[in-house]
Amino acid sequence: MFDLLTTITEKEARILSPVTLAFVGDAVYSLYVRERLVLTTDFNTGTLQKLTSVEVSAHGQSELLEKIQPLFTEEENDIFKRGRNAKKSTRSKSASVAEYNRSTGFEAVLGYLYLTGQYQRISRLLEAL
Repeated sequence: MFDLLTTITEKEARILSPVTLAFVGDAVYSLYVRERLVLTTDFNTGTLQKLTSVEVSAHGQSELLEKIQPLFTEEENDIFKRGRNAKKSTRSKSASVAEYNRSTGFEAVLGYLYLTGQYQRISRLLEAL
């Protein structure tokens, strides 16, 4: 049976494709943004969706990366680079290739941290925003 918040070892996480890590990281960041907006604003769901879309976009993630990348550990920076440089089967319609690649790297880091149970580390990085 599968349990929510199941973790894997760092070794197991490093074996996963960086695009797979980014797939999980995208969900982690989206949930973080949604939860923060719901708990700090009183907007209707349509407005919440628009605000979430702006922040979770490749362009938005690329911008915030400027603030938190200097905080990455050596291991996190390695995961970021693997995600940024990974071959992707899709392209962003609204962001440059560089922004899309950087956002994939950012999401890969979040996915790695989430899957390895490093929830406080995710919080510390995102609080820096």
